[in-house]
Amino acid sequence: MTYDRSAARSPYMEWAKLSSSARFNLATSGMVSLPLAALDMKLEQLEINGPDSYGHGPLLRAIAARYEVPKRSVVSAIGTSMANYLALAATTEPGDEILVEHPAYEPMLSAARYLGLSIAYFQRPAEQNFAIDLADLERRLTPCTRVIVITNLHNPSGAFCPESTLREVAALARKVGAYVLVDEVYREMLFESRPQSAFHIDPERFLITNSLTKAYGLSGLRCGWVLAPPDVAERMWHINDVHGSTFVHPGELLSVIAFEKLAQISARMQALLNANRKLLQEFLESRHDLDYFWPEYGTIVFPRLRRGNVEDFCNLLRKDFETSVVPGRFFDCPDRFRMGVGIQTEAVQEALQQLAKGLNKFAAFESLNVET
Repeated sequence: MTYDRSAARSPYMEWAKLSSSARFNLATSGMVSLPLAALDMKLEQLEINGPDSYGHGPLLRAIAARYEVPKRSVVSAIGTSMANYLALAATTEPGDEILVEHPAYEPMLSAARYLGLSIAYFQRPAEQNFAIDLADLERRLTPCTRVIVITNLHNPSGAFCPESTLREVAALARKVGAYVLVDEVYREMLFESRPQSAFHIDPERFLITNSLTKAYGLSGLRCGWVLAPPDVAERMWHINDVHGSTFVHPGELLSVIAFEKLAQISARMQALLNANRKLLQEFLESRHDLDYFWPEYGTIVFPRLRRGNVEDFCNLLRKDFETSVVPGRFFDCPDRFRMGVGIQTEAVQEALQQLAKGLNKFAAFESLNVET
């Protein structure tokens, strides 16, 4: 397999940046942006420049304390995507094999291809509510597998992977000496004061990526991190020297303030999400043209369109109803689409009304096509 690194791109991120915006936007997966005023910070708390080192000490300590890990196991990163890249880069060499869940988050695959990795897949079947098929994972695991890749909550379905399953994944990984990379950015939407990170299952084997971006409306801070064994963490710091070298210090300082106020931010976002999820569940229960799995947590669902072409539906939705959802082709599930309800409740109500109109119009077109 050859890969032209100079032509690297992420089709999903390109679509998200150039084509996802709409008046009624259900394509986002994170919570609504938190206003700066909600951090209640003072200008004198910020500085443009800070010490040049491997991470801002107060921020690393805040992350370490929240997840109850040693500070030497924490690596700063520019968001979760960069964290995922660093985790893969520090544990593989070009030509190595990784085993990735399917459906999968496309930017993870693009990063792996950029690193020259061979990608194999294990299934998270829709008919099993997108749970990890452990038997399939075991069948596809080989002595060449270097990393097993999981998202929890699962992106795109929102399915929660319990600790019991992750322990079984760890046991399988030990047999071949593989690492287990778990992207936990959506797990933050459980809004726990002391998150039960999978890192503690096996701190020598698990690589955990996360950030403040999705659950707390703080995407602009680009505060991400990796939890890793200390020797792997050191490799990541050195790899990051090649790519980014130093971090934006005002962002680091604001991130420390955010960690201090995370309980208040969590309560605010959880109340909003609870209201929005109720609206979404009522909407889905009212539709006979969609099959869906209802996740216990999070902003996203991944319904299947029972009849018709999803791409045609998404185009109609944007053109006639100014509404955006994510086409399932970005997750190799062309009969599905992902939608998220992390925006303001009034906007969710309006967007779901438009989505209903779009589904009704599309169904009418499909019926007409069948008749003719």
